Amino acid sequence: MNEKIYKTMSRTGAGNLAIGIVVLVTGIVAGTLTIINGVQLLKRKYEIMI
Repeated sequence: MNEKIYKTMSRTGAGNLAIGIVVLVTGIVAGTLTIINGVQLLKRKYEIMI
């Protein structure tokens, strides 16, 4: 019985770690792309006529 609980807990921990890494990488990529797009907009703000 205890072995089943231990295996379940270790699988759950590994899954949570993997999900955390994916979320972290996705956040870093999204933040970087947002900064790059913001810089490009600031460079071209004099070309925009509203």
